[in-house]
Amino acid sequence: MSGSASERSGAAAKGSKKAARPGGRSARVQESVHRAVRELITERGRDGLTVPVIAARAGVTPSTVYRRWGDLQELLSDVAVERLRPEGPPEDHGSLRADLTAWAEAFVEEMASPPGRAYIRDALAGDPDGGNAGQCSDYAADQVRIVLERAAGRGEAVPDLEEVMDHVVAPMMYRILFRQVPLPSGGPVGVEYARGLVARLLAGVAAGG
Repeated sequence: MSGSASERSGAAAKGSKKAARPGGRSARVQESVHRAVRELITERGRDGLTVPVIAARAGVTPSTVYRRWGDLQELLSDVAVERLRPEGPPEDHGSLRADLTAWAEAFVEEMASPPGRAYIRDALAGDPDGGNAGQCSDYAADQVRIVLERAAGRGEAVPDLEEVMDHVVAPMMYRILFRQVPLPSGGPVGVEYARGLVARLLAGVAAGG
C-alpha cells in the first residue's frame, strides 16, 4: 500500500471520519460495536454477520449502526482498519539493518496470515474513497519513519522513506494481496522474502544508491 507521501496524506484525509478516534459516547458505541464484530467473527465467522445481530450483541439499535457506518461492509472495513493499527513503535535493536529486518519480518507474518489477509480484504472492500488504503499505508509509513529516524540519530546512512515503501513494503503487499503471484523461488511470502527485500535495499544504500 505504497504511494507518495502526498497521495497517502490525501487518502487519509478522505477517510478521516473513520480514522479519527471519537470521544465520549461515540467512542463507547464504537468500542462496543467493534468488540461485538470481533466476538461474532470468532464465534460464527463472517457468513453469520448481520447488522441486527451485531447491534444486539453490542447493545445498540440497528439504526445506530446504519447511521454511523452505512452498511455492514463499511463496518467490517472500519473494524479491519482499527485492527491493523500498530500497537506501539517498532522495537529498537540497535541498528538500521536489525530494526528494519525485524519490522519487515513481523509485518509480513501478520499481513500474510489468514486473519491478516481477511482484515486487508475487509479494509479495502469497504473503501469507496480510498481512505482506508491510505490509512493502512500511513500505519506502515509511520513505523518505517521511526526506524529511519532512529538510525539517522545513530549516524547511520539511511534510505528515503519512499525507497523503503517502494522496495520493501510495496512488494510484500503485492505478493500478499495477489496470492496467485508466486515468488521466483516458488516459496511462500514470509520472513525470508522480507529479509531479502531489506538486504537488497540496504546493499544499494551502502553502495551509494
